Amino acid sequence: MNLHLEPDVAFGVHPNLGVAAAVTDDRPFLDEVLRKHHFRHSSTLDLYLLPGGTPHNTAVRTVARVSREFQEAGLSVAADPRLMVPPPIPTPDGVAVRQALPGQSLTALTGELHELRRSADVADVLEQVLDEHHGVVGDLEEFIDTAAAWCSRLDTPNGRELSQHLRTIAHHVAFLGDQLVDAQLDLAVMPDVTPADAPPLAEVPLPARYEIPAVTHTARSRAALASSPNLPTAATRPAPPGEAVTSRATAPNARRSR
Repeated sequence: MNLHLEPDVAFGVHPNLGVAAAVTDDRPFLDEVLRKHHFRHSSTLDLYLLPGGTPHNTAVRTVARVSREFQEAGLSVAADPRLMVPPPIPTPDGVAVRQALPGQSLTALTGELHELRRSADVADVLEQVLDEHHGVVGDLEEFIDTAAAWCSRLDTPNGRELSQHLRTIAHHVAFLGDQLVDAQLDLAVMPDVTPADAPPLAEVPLPARYEIPAVTHTARSRAALASSPNLPTAATRPAPPGEAVTSRATAPNARRSR
């Protein structure tokens, strides 16, 4: 077994120039693969760099693809863990910057469920999804709110309409978070354990979902205007039969933890 004391390729983060790759020698194959994935060689630094302004997620995916290609060719690769830490989200003056942590993979959390046997353990995984500061449900709500603010900044009728539509969607995400919190709390107190002879989770068919009617453009427009300040509020509008009207202002925060 041959152990590489020095990797063939190493990825890291340059303080001013972003994601960089260093190679142990000038083999054409290394240069070819890196250039194929948009790295460019800097003769001054003797490093390969991604173009300036490459989004964080794009850079992480690029490093993953290049690393896989090199490893499949039998080469060794090293990567600085700081590559996974996203840049902070811009905030107004006087507002504390939210601490940046590595992104949490929902796919990885789903994979964890296949190895769990106790209800309480499933509750712990679900709690990670609902974490107040770094859970994916709260992150999705914040992303949609930010997209809505972006649309408002267009200062056009279409932009304002789409902004209202996105804010309505963010409300639904917050409501979804509250429903998941209830399910997580129920799982946390259940003493149930999967039987030893139960089939693997991968072999259990997923439950059928309710059919969701197609949403027409008119329905989308109504949803977009549902929270418009020019229309009656939810408190003064009559609720359709069998439909509960909830207000974003009074909805419990989806970003809460057990």
